[in-house]
Amino acid sequence: MALSERLSRFLARKGITYQPLETEPVANLDAAVLASGKPQHDFIKATLLIDINGVVMVVHRFDSTLDMDAVHQFTGRRLQPLTARQTSRLFGDCDAGFVPPIGAAWELPVLVDEDVVTAESVIFSGGTDHSLVEMDGRAFRLAQAGARQGHLVIRGQGGEDREALTLEDVADKLQKLYRLPPMPALALRILRLTANTEATAKELAELIEFDPSMTAQIMRYARSALFNYPGQINSVQEAVTRVLGFDRVAHIALGIASVRAFDVPRGGMLGMDNFWRHSLYCAFLCQNLAAYSGRDKGLAYLCGLLHNFGLLLVGHLFPSEFEELNALREINPEASMHSLEQEVFGHSERQDILAVGHGAIGGILHRLWQLPEAVIKAAGMHQHIGYHGEHEEYVQMVQLANAILKERGIGDELNPDDLPALVESLGLRADVLERVQSDMDQVASDLDVLASSLAS
Repeated sequence: MALSERLSRFLARKGITYQPLETEPVANLDAAVLASGKPQHDFIKATLLIDINGVVMVVHRFDSTLDMDAVHQFTGRRLQPLTARQTSRLFGDCDAGFVPPIGAAWELPVLVDEDVVTAESVIFSGGTDHSLVEMDGRAFRLAQAGARQGHLVIRGQGGEDREALTLEDVADKLQKLYRLPPMPALALRILRLTANTEATAKELAELIEFDPSMTAQIMRYARSALFNYPGQINSVQEAVTRVLGFDRVAHIALGIASVRAFDVPRGGMLGMDNFWRHSLYCAFLCQNLAAYSGRDKGLAYLCGLLHNFGLLLVGHLFPSEFEELNALREINPEASMHSLEQEVFGHSERQDILAVGHGAIGGILHRLWQLPEAVIKAAGMHQHIGYHGEHEEYVQMVQLANAILKERGIGDELNPDDLPALVESLGLRADVLERVQSDMDQVASDLDVLASSLAS
């Protein structure tokens, strides 16, 4: 197994023993942790900070977030995170995003969180996209000889067994620091209506018709070549009962109403135009994949439609950073969104919140909006290839849909995925991939027209 050159030399020179863990190449450390099957809490990582006096490496658990105030008090220095560009220059023998938490190998001063020092064993990146290192506590402490130890991460309540920052903590911090957009009133009313098993098409139509703009969009959708309805459609209720069905109308109306919570520019790969195009294509594919795999088609459609709302929230709360991220996405098609987000937000004061990525941020928003659990998971975990857990089939459908769309240049992630592996993980036949792509090709022009109308 190939570790980074300097790490390999350092461990050999010091006689430090370790267990190599071979992995398949992955896009980032998050994916490596998920793919390993090991407990997340066993992993540690390095966060690199800098000021006028130089670079410092802070070593802490993977599932924790640095407390920058605590770091300042501990060091007396106003340190800021390195940018991805600075990191790549310093760690030229490592793959981007895979810095080993052994600063001595690069002759860097190291701070180690006290929770890591007492660990019986740790797992960390070997410096490449296909290597992990497992090391017992004694060997790790030897590797960290000379490092300073302290309480450096944000922890929850409760004594010595306090846990590191969770998504619930991030959600709480987001709510306290920023004015998160509430679910628009119309979207909330649609959501409540769909939760009522006795709701009728007439009630849904009446709710939509309160909004002339949404009425026009639903009518345009029903009359599109997507459905090839031969007769006249003169009302929303007819669109529901004759063409679209209750669930599809409710879901597209929910999406239209929810997007109004955000003020995001239209242009660029991450702008509203491409957001709608990506979302509609993903929803269409997820619905078809659900039909082939025996899952709930309406729920799958909603998962695909709403999975990328985290990007909208980032754009809404942090417009200048979103503009930079949008520009970087255009000129770096081979880079993962995770690495681009680190480049933009890794050196900002919001790093501790946004380090979880736009997917998790979207999952947090959907939870606050009380959307279905499968929709929450699809948003929160769609960037995590190899995810296994609650509602994994809906997460994997979104991942497979996005992988198909990457081949067509649609979406915010353009680096390739393993399509056959995703098909297999969903238990689909090999020919399904060709069928859903053929179905998509037949309606592509109509999806493009609909996306353009929804973005305007």
